[in-house]
Amino acid sequence: MSKQWHQHNLRVHYKETDQMGVVHHANYVSWFEIGRTEYMREKGLNYRKIEELGLLLPVLDVNVRYQKPARYDDYVAIFTQLTDFSPVRLKFAYEVRKIDDTVAHNNYEERPYGELLSTGSTLHMWVNENWRPKRLDKAEPEIYQQLAALVQDES
Repeated sequence: MSKQWHQHNLRVHYKETDQMGVVHHANYVSWFEIGRTEYMREKGLNYRKIEELGLLLPVLDVNVRYQKPARYDDYVAIFTQLTDFSPVRLKFAYEVRKIDDTVAHNNYEERPYGELLSTGSTLHMWVNENWRPKRLDKAEPEIYQQLAALVQDES
């Protein structure tokens, strides 16, 4: 599958921390969503466009493994990679890493860099507006081909 990682940077806000001064664990799932939507947008598949076509991409499963805490004002990168693709499902992998905010970056990296804070994955299924499973290759062949090309280009 995809070998490139999409990178999206952000600074930890005070509101994202808990009484211990570290990022609350639930924020990592939110960051995964940011990474995924920015990855899709960068590839020309923004969620608004997909939803206008009557397709939804709900999360079926989410996994997070915490390595080290992020803290207020840290500069972090959310690295996102498409790891599995079929006409019905998509799976993404994530790494959240603390990085130096003075170093320039590309939107895509061959491998994540910086201090590893967490890893995770999400599994998604294409459904219609009635939450019925939808085969992307039948419902929207152009989007299916776009994703298939993306996977081939990055392999």
